[in-house]
Amino acid sequence: MPLTSGTFARSSILMLLIGGIILIGIVLSSLFQARMTQSYFATVVELRNARSASSDMFALLQAAETGQRGYLLTQNESFLEPYRRALTEVADRMEQLEVALEEEQTFAGSLPRLGQLIDEKLKELTQTVEMAQNGDVAGAIDVVRAEYGRQVMDEARELLRNLIRSLDARLNAGIEELSSASNAMQWFVIGGGIVMIAVVVGAILVVAQHVRELSRARLIVEELNSGLEERVEERTEDLMQANREIQRYAYIVSHDLRAPLVNIMGFTSELDATLTAIRAYVLAEGATLTEQQVQDARLAVEEDLPEAISFIRSSTKKMDALINAILKISRDGRRELRPEPVDLAELLEHTAASIYHQVDEAGGEIRIAVGGARGLVSDRFSLEQIFGNLFDNAVKYRHPDRPLSLAIRAMPARRNGVRIEVEDNGRGISPEDHERVFELFRRSGVQDKGGEGIGLAHVRSLVRNLGGEITVTSTLGGGSTFIIRLPADLSQYVRSNRS
Repeated sequence: MPLTSGTFARSSILMLLIGGIILIGIVLSSLFQARMTQSYFATVVELRNARSASSDMFALLQAAETGQRGYLLTQNESFLEPYRRALTEVADRMEQLEVALEEEQTFAGSLPRLGQLIDEKLKELTQTVEMAQNGDVAGAIDVVRAEYGRQVMDEARELLRNLIRSLDARLNAGIEELSSASNAMQWFVIGGGIVMIAVVVGAILVVAQHVRELSRARLIVEELNSGLEERVEERTEDLMQANREIQRYAYIVSHDLRAPLVNIMGFTSELDATLTAIRAYVLAEGATLTEQQVQDARLAVEEDLPEAISFIRSSTKKMDALINAILKISRDGRRELRPEPVDLAELLEHTAASIYHQVDEAGGEIRIAVGGARGLVSDRFSLEQIFGNLFDNAVKYRHPDRPLSLAIRAMPARRNGVRIEVEDNGRGISPEDHERVFELFRRSGVQDKGGEGIGLAHVRSLVRNLGGEITVTSTLGGGSTFIIRLPADLSQYVRSNRS
């Protein structure tokens, strides 16, 4: 369907609205996903810090305990270095752990107990180291053997391990949430991008179609402009030809109508002379008439009067026939054309059927070949009149020495037209009469057939009403070919002439 300017505008606005809505949706969802990702990332960072602090706390307690026992066994001061470092860092790690888990209510009950256990363990470690430094190594070892410190350490170690496992689980869940949010954002952006691409492609297609329509319209305008001058020349030539035709018709009509009138006027004068002889005889009232007067009266009644009346009647019939012929052509010119699809082959065969018996009886033949010009849109009645007249003429003026051969050919012509040829092998027409035979009341050759000379004039009038033209090629004694050119679609021709 052609894309009008209104449709193009509506389609463009619709595409822009859809694209704008999708773009706003992508931006808002991206902001939402970015916020969610930021929140998940912050949670992951906090959990990672808490897990790191828990691991460091666990390592520091083990390092402090290891240094304490190494010193008690060897009294080597080098074992006290990890012990002292652990003691200085434990408080910082504990504070870091409390800050990291400040928002985590899950571990709220574990931290106080862990802090208590760490304090007790550090006291136990400090006590034993001081006892060993003061020389009471055996007492310090007894404190260690009392297993209280080991129980505190085991409980603290178990709390830290549980805390680390919980933090690992939470950290993994946070990473999965972060990954899911990232994937969701990725797929949403991909989906939105696909929809945007579809909208862009749709907009490109709409624009491309509109551009094609504009290009097609431009080409049509260029074709119309290029053919405008030719059409103007054709219309001008048609008008000039019509004017010449009108002048020719006016001359022919005035000349042919005047001839019967002259005959009527002449024989009317003769009637006056005849009436004088008859009046003298009728009004004699018993008077003696000369032999010449009686003879003149008898001649007037028996010969002059009937002859004059006969010629007057013949002239009036001639005038009546001429007037009827003019009226017939005039009516055909005023008749409203009715364009309709016509099967040319069917119409030709149906029209030829009316003369088939005459052709067949004389041993002749009729050939019809329409080729690729079978279908056209035209006025059926006019076409039947045209071919009916041409076929009748072919039979009427067939050559007496050979059977009639009538061939009808149709083929496509340039500029969306149809060319139809009606060829016969009849008497033919001399070259100087090729144009004359189409004139009203004009005939060619030997006048041994009846008629008023209006048949081909009527045919040309009908053909021109259909927007076509008819010509003839012929040689005397060699047959004739009437060539008819018609528009394939009469409705377009009618609209063009009305516009």
